[in-house]
Amino acid sequence: MVGLDELLADLHAEAHMLDGILGDLPTDRWELPTPAIGWAIRDQVSHLAYFDDAAVLAATDPDRFRVSAIELATLGPRYADVIAARYRKMPSAELAVWFRSSRARLCAVLSGLDPQSRMPWYGPDMTVASSATTRVMETWAHGLDIADTLEIPLSPSRRLRHIAHLGVHTFAYSFHNWLMPVPDTEVRVELIAPDGELWVWGPAESESRVTGTALDFCLVVTKRRNLLDTMLQVTGEVAAAWMTIAQAYPGSAGPGRPPAIPKGIV
Repeated sequence: MVGLDELLADLHAEAHMLDGILGDLPTDRWELPTPAIGWAIRDQVSHLAYFDDAAVLAATDPDRFRVSAIELATLGPRYADVIAARYRKMPSAELAVWFRSSRARLCAVLSGLDPQSRMPWYGPDMTVASSATTRVMETWAHGLDIADTLEIPLSPSRRLRHIAHLGVHTFAYSFHNWLMPVPDTEVRVELIAPDGELWVWGPAESESRVTGTALDFCLVVTKRRNLLDTMLQVTGEVAAAWMTIAQAYPGSAGPGRPPAIPKGIV
């Protein structure tokens, strides 16, 4: 567990890193296709800004957010593509300002709230701290898609702990999302942090285990890399089943990225 101040500082740091990549990006390169099929760099940025605004609305006007969430659900499982299409004519400079201002507003709003108070989201309500954690995860994952596109290497940081924590705690959600029964077996997760520290979750005696680097685990649970393109060691039927469907973000179930040679990470 970490404090809300630390979470928001890390959320700001992820945004600052992405903003640094986008700051000098020529207009034409905002149209480059990213690893997310059908999405250009501009779509990755509009997605982040849109859902930062949604999180602000959820925190400040829950009733209005619930109405907007119902409207979003009517768009069907491809809602994210529909939203991306809405902003494809927005100039890249305006997109950059939108992302920057939305993130600043989100951090300011969340900083004034009780981290354990609950706010609505797409699916179950979540705590303010969980909302901040989710935004860290989203920023890192979409930022990685952009960095991959531009072939910019990113060095992993200790901020990955937030994403790994979310990946572990969406274990049941991942099975529900695939309409599969949630196993009774708890999985032991042991991850090596970028600075060499060992991060652990789950009972030490469990025979179902996932071990490896925090980076590889985060790449899998955000569906940015196929499990086969990582060095994760997966032991036991439950762990194996989980790692093929793990998904740390809300949205329809999908196969994720096909196996490929990783790039963009050092």
